Amino acid sequence: MTGPQRPVRQRVVLAERRGARRVRTRLEVEEQTEIGEALVAGLIRAQLGLALRMALITIVVLCALPLLFRIETIGSLVVFGVRLPWLLLGGAVYPALYAVGWLYRRLAERNELDFLELAED
Repeated sequence: MTGPQRPVRQRVVLAERRGARRVRTRLEVEEQTEIGEALVAGLIRAQLGLALRMALITIVVLCALPLLFRIETIGSLVVFGVRLPWLLLGGAVYPALYAVGWLYRRLAERNELDFLELAED
């Protein structure tokens, strides 16, 4: 009868160069060091810039509608028995607002994924 077999020795590497950087970056964000604060501030600036751009686009488009309706040919145009201004205000504004919200959410998530990739690299 032979004694207990010893497991085969394996080399254990604590962290490769790339993995060590990822851990340090995450720690910098979690511990709110200067670098971590700069990364988070960059994300906040990106999200704020995106929100302001989307709000500006929405405001410009919605404020342009009354000016568009002041044009006599457009303001008096009848489509499907309904005047075009009422049709646009009642039927086109809400899907457009939904589209702006959807696009904002998608771009905001992309900003967050870019931040996570930066923190992991």
